[in-house]
Amino acid sequence: MEFGLTGKPGGRYAAEQFRNNALSGNGYGLSGAETALSGISHEMSFAQLAAAKSIQNTAEKEQPGAAGMSFRELWQARFPGAYYHTMDASNIPQGVWERNDYPFEKFFREDLDTSVLNWKPNGANPAMDSSGVQSRLHGIAGQKSVIVPPKLEEKMKNDPELAGQVMAKVEGFIAENQVPGRICSHLIVLDENGEITRFRASSHGGNVTGPTEEEMRQFEAEQAAKKKRREEYAKLNEESIRKRWMMGLCSQQNRAFAVHSAVEKVTELSREPGWI
Repeated sequence: MEFGLTGKPGGRYAAEQFRNNALSGNGYGLSGAETALSGISHEMSFAQLAAAKSIQNTAEKEQPGAAGMSFRELWQARFPGAYYHTMDASNIPQGVWERNDYPFEKFFREDLDTSVLNWKPNGANPAMDSSGVQSRLHGIAGQKSVIVPPKLEEKMKNDPELAGQVMAKVEGFIAENQVPGRICSHLIVLDENGEITRFRASSHGGNVTGPTEEEMRQFEAEQAAKKKRREEYAKLNEESIRKRWMMGLCSQQNRAFAVHSAVEKVTELSREPGWI
């Protein structure tokens, strides 16, 4: 069975879940994203950038003149047979991009047209393990594709250094989302600033199965325990609020009683001879 991960790059959680599910044999299709406050992706960590830069430096040493190559040349030299498309796909709605019936396979061929930008869902989102989705995932096994907006392509034509930086970022991202021992596919969408704004990663090969009955029982037990803890916490919180309210009410009553007692004492004293 094939399974995939879609969304916006952001934290390491999605990538770790992607790798862990593949290595553990869980066939859950992950769909979603950890988004930054800006609504775009987080930047890569220093370690990731350093690793990507090291890869880039090695490639430049092995290929004379690589530093002056265009982004397209760098991309296809690093990943022979990979697809390269000039198109602004960064504004595809996230909810559309994450669907399993989105025509992502069209990005893995030369005759890509703009219909992928205006695609609308029709009906319920099919399950990741459905035969149709599995067949389409199997059809792109081991392939890679990058989508570059015209504005970014123009920038990189005039700035080879920027092209190298974007290539290092893309290559580092692919390396981070590679599952050891499995054939992986990667679809990466860049925005006009060279940031990875959308991606799809899928893992192929091996026997992928769902949770066992024992795992399901354990999961249900954990969920029941969590529900019980939430209910207990809510009850304690309610009791705490009631106690604080009662203490506040008692304090008000005590103050009122003290004032009333003082008034009565003054009234009593005022009736005595010699009271001024």
